[in-house]
Amino acid sequence: MTQLKFAYWVPNVSGGLVISKLPQRTDWSFEANKRYAQIAEKNGFEYALLQTRFIASYGAENQLEAITLASALASVTEKLHLISAVHPGLWHPAVYAKMLATLDHISNGRVAVNIVSGWFKKEFIGYGEHWLDHDERYRRSEEFIDVLRSLWKEEETTYKGDFYRINQAPFKPKPKGRDGIPIFQGGNSEAARAMAARVSDYYFMNGNTLEGFKKQIDDVKARAAKEGREVKFAANGFVIVRDTEEEAIALLRDIISHGDSQAVEGFKNSVKDAGQSTKDKDGMWAESTLEDLVQYNDGFKTGLIGTAEQVADRIIELKKLGIDLLLTGYFHYEEDLERFGQEVIPLVRKKEAALTVSIV
Repeated sequence: MTQLKFAYWVPNVSGGLVISKLPQRTDWSFEANKRYAQIAEKNGFEYALLQTRFIASYGAENQLEAITLASALASVTEKLHLISAVHPGLWHPAVYAKMLATLDHISNGRVAVNIVSGWFKKEFIGYGEHWLDHDERYRRSEEFIDVLRSLWKEEETTYKGDFYRINQAPFKPKPKGRDGIPIFQGGNSEAARAMAARVSDYYFMNGNTLEGFKKQIDDVKARAAKEGREVKFAANGFVIVRDTEEEAIALLRDIISHGDSQAVEGFKNSVKDAGQSTKDKDGMWAESTLEDLVQYNDGFKTGLIGTAEQVADRIIELKKLGIDLLLTGYFHYEEDLERFGQEVIPLVRKKEAALTVSIV
């Protein structure tokens, strides 16, 4: 049984990982993110995800671009894998394939990409790009992935899709890995799950209950099997570890009670173009409450709130469901990231070992 991998959200936008006015010790600058990356690497984290934002949303007034920052963080780390998020439509896939391959060489094979089909209409319209309907955005993303993979694997690529055209394009140097660069993808909708089954390596899920995660995993696994593929699963969770469960819950309540209602409401309105716009009304944020949206990827739902032991037990339950990678967010980034690495990850490793013995 393979070990669960741990990742953290890089706070490359201002305001941290919660839409709350409660004071938090989290900074979006390069110098801060350099510290966070080195702390994470030293304390058992294997991956870091850099989100892609270009225009302020959910109170995130300042944004550092993902792949540029990933390149900088690659130069100050040695083991951490950097997942750069990208919006098809705002980048051309051939250009981004070259950027990723370059970063792959800079980092000695420590790069991955997260394909984000897009929910924030203002970014696309503001930058002069066409805004596509929900399922069309996923069709474009799938073509984007097809182009990436072809350029990375073929000596010369010709591609004729509905969104992209590539004409006898060579591509060197190739990524360092024989299979190219790992491709992550999020989304909860029918279109997202179908796309993940066909083309993605990892399927990212917003925060959810155990039952909710199981439903998604079972569905994508079945779809992938029909395609003759296997997909790995990654889940989002916001972490609050304190000495007692009461302390952890008290902080959660404080974060929510100090939620920036105007920013949360604005975010809620923005994401109407995501899950609520699908035919089955069953995509990203379709059932999220205002309290859920204070952590804008539903991270509170995952239940990583309590003592180190309680959080480790919850993580083992996630592993049993088939989750391969856990993406974590924090309130006071520096100390909370380090605490998770020093207290929770070692407990999870012990519990994983015991789980393996019990299965054998």
